[in-house]
Amino acid sequence: MGMEKPNLYDLDLPELEAQLVAWGQPSYRARQIWEWLYRRLVTDFDAMSSLPKALRQQLAANTTLAVPHVLSRQESLDGETRKDLLALADGEQVEVVLMNYIERHSACLSTQVGCAMGCAFCATGQMGFVRQLSSGEIIAQALHLQRELSTRGESLSNIVLMGMGEPLLNYDATLAAIRLLVHPQGWGMGQRRITLSTAGIVPGIRRLAEESLQVNLAISLHAATDALRQQLMPVNRKYPLDALFNAVHAYLQATNRRVTFEWVLIHEVNDTLEQAEALAARLRGLLAHVNFIPLNPTADFAGRPSSQERIAAFTEVLERQHIAHTVRLRRGGDISAGCGQLRKRVQQL
Repeated sequence: MGMEKPNLYDLDLPELEAQLVAWGQPSYRARQIWEWLYRRLVTDFDAMSSLPKALRQQLAANTTLAVPHVLSRQESLDGETRKDLLALADGEQVEVVLMNYIERHSACLSTQVGCAMGCAFCATGQMGFVRQLSSGEIIAQALHLQRELSTRGESLSNIVLMGMGEPLLNYDATLAAIRLLVHPQGWGMGQRRITLSTAGIVPGIRRLAEESLQVNLAISLHAATDALRQQLMPVNRKYPLDALFNAVHAYLQATNRRVTFEWVLIHEVNDTLEQAEALAARLRGLLAHVNFIPLNPTADFAGRPSSQERIAAFTEVLERQHIAHTVRLRRGGDISAGCGQLRKRVQQL
């Protein structure tokens, strides 16, 4: 049985150069190939017209371009949010979301098929973990959206690694994807336009602090006491709040980059004044911002979004303590854009 052909999207520039040199090609061809892949967005070797025909044939014979295909698509009524369910080379499925704002287009990418974190309110968590994505499979999701935007003369302005999966439990592939996305010969995206969202994997946060990257870190917090957080997020048993905040302090010291805390407001669960006070105590003096998100209800979770009154009372506690926060508009609720929801619906059909 032959070796599986490498997916070109999985190779970094030195790996691609080494492959070309092994074939007797000049190494600069690697940069030309990257230009075709990441700037001109081609999906087949024949389109790479600046390469000699023999090299195109060699690439076609020895490598693949694993381009996912769309299984289903949902668009929100206002046209601002779109979710695609993509099939990967082995038939596994991931979701990718495109959020359109007035001046920008943001992509929400998945880093795993499924997720092992098991957070109570999350549809992907209810599905369990299936497998890791390769760096090329992470990047391919962004390219899929970019190709479509480019037909309208537009392009992705922001990327959030906040779809299915826990990025810091697929650390190497996630970091390789980020490095390609920000590489001047790759996609060339500004580092500060990329956000990595984690459920609070402490060793991953500590490792990320040492990477000397300028990407943004978002932490799904959702509760400010261990008792409540481990009900909502089982990961809190392994990495409780003291350990998590020690890692956050180390991250802030190393990077001096503001950390965002995500908090899905659930009616009469984590929108109490007790939680607001506990959150304020945790964040006082930290270079931090809280992003409140009204709950996208899922079939397997009984919670419902907090009322406006409770949101106002909760945020007032933070205002008095001068803790920066925003309440995000709920987007994509009408298309079950909460991650994992579309894949689940399609599998139930």
